[in-house]
Amino acid sequence: QDVIDLMCVAMLAQEPLLIVGQPGTAKSDLVVKFCQAIGLGGEDYFEYMLTKFTEPGEIIGPVDINQLKEGRYMRKTGGKLPECRIAFLDEIFKSNSAILNTLLTIINERKFYQDGQPVPVRMVMLFAATNEIPDFEDLSALRDRFALKIESRSVSDTHFSELIGQGIENEARRVFGQKPWANLATLDDFLRLKSWFDHTLLTGVGHRQDGLHDPAFPSEIFALFKRILRTLVRENKLMISDRKTVKLYKLVRAQALLLHGGVVTREDLRLLRYIPDQLKDFEPVASKVDSLLALG
Repeated sequence: QDVIDLMCVAMLAQEPLLIVGQPGTAKSDLVVKFCQAIGLGGEDYFEYMLTKFTEPGEIIGPVDINQLKEGRYMRKTGGKLPECRIAFLDEIFKSNSAILNTLLTIINERKFYQDGQPVPVRMVMLFAATNEIPDFEDLSALRDRFALKIESRSVSDTHFSELIGQGIENEARRVFGQKPWANLATLDDFLRLKSWFDHTLLTGVGHRQDGLHDPAFPSEIFALFKRILRTLVRENKLMISDRKTVKLYKLVRAQALLLHGGVVTREDLRLLRYIPDQLKDFEPVASKVDSLLALG
């Protein structure tokens, strides 16, 4: 449920989400069912597993030979990432430098280049998955783009019987084409709410001499938000960039709006449990956030 809640919050804020877990822990299944739940399919959904041999053309489309003959470097983007609304990239950290540079531009600026000119992408949400988070310096920029990361854990140790029962039911539903989770909402629902959310941020958030003013983020909760982030940087040695700080503020606000109507509460700050860049830090950071919230 935590993964599903986080997917909805990230979708509202249109911030990319990284799902970490070993093979067979339902990472891709969660994303596929999420897209089906909002009635998304066809070319509106793009899914690809990356390897170190993946070429940019596999992600953003092959070069148009006819255009190339006329001296223009254009790509055929139909059915590829630039034309989708939601993308899912599995094993994202196995991408090579060519893919990495392309993804950073798409994630950060929602654009790619055609014949040297920037072209907007239609993508509103990127889900990504990985079995592990490598600690390579050249991947730090990509790691930082994912303000939130959550682990999809194996449940066989704690819910063995339920795993078997639900797994068999899923297989049977696949055989008979049954999707009771489908069409529970629409992409437009999220887009309309995002538009209203952006409007509230634009008109409601401001900086005054006495600090930040945001009616939906009470001053005592904001002070706790700042204290938790500074403690995680100081004691857990997390790297929290200025860009990530702003994104986390927006994500906390998005969670408050989506889950209970708007004003941020202490419970919403549990979202900060999901900000580490390394899997080894997931548990310690979660415990530290819980402790800080308990102390107030």
